[in-house]
Amino acid sequence: MPIQYTTAASDEDLRQIMALQRRNLYKNTPVEYQKDQGFTTVEHSFAVLKEMNEVLPQIIAKDGEALVGYALVMPRTFGQMVPELVPMFDIVAELNWQGKTIGEHRFYVMGQICVAESHRGQGIFDGLYAAHKKQFSTDFDICVTEVAVRNTRSQRAHERVGFRTIYTYEDYTDVWNVVVWDWH
Repeated sequence: MPIQYTTAASDEDLRQIMALQRRNLYKNTPVEYQKDQGFTTVEHSFAVLKEMNEVLPQIIAKDGEALVGYALVMPRTFGQMVPELVPMFDIVAELNWQGKTIGEHRFYVMGQICVAESHRGQGIFDGLYAAHKKQFSTDFDICVTEVAVRNTRSQRAHERVGFRTIYTYEDYTDVWNVVVWDWH
């Protein structure tokens, strides 16, 4: 059965996002695994995920009934809801892109992307971002996210899709590349 790219439509979808997220959190994975397979940094609560999904649909990949990937949509208004993301939201709107600040563009933040280990290398990462572009490119001009510098697998994958690094900074959790994907 082919992978289906869709949006989270139930509490069960949100619970499956949380389960995949937990399995790949940096604090739950060995360093060697992180270097080879990548990792997630932020652990979202069910309440925050549900609220995010009510504001903008969360993009997911399913193999049958099993959720095998997700790419979370973070509206600007959620910038203060996840403590680990506050530094990025504080910085992003003031960064320059194409002659004006990002805050002057129609943008959203891609909150996190993850593909189940069993389904990596099958194009799902790219498929999730293609679904993002299809779903959101009429309402937004750019997608912004950050990638931990040490997460080289994720950095390469973001570059392959079309993201470009525009800024690097360090906060209390890591060193980050702020990356932008321009759809226009």
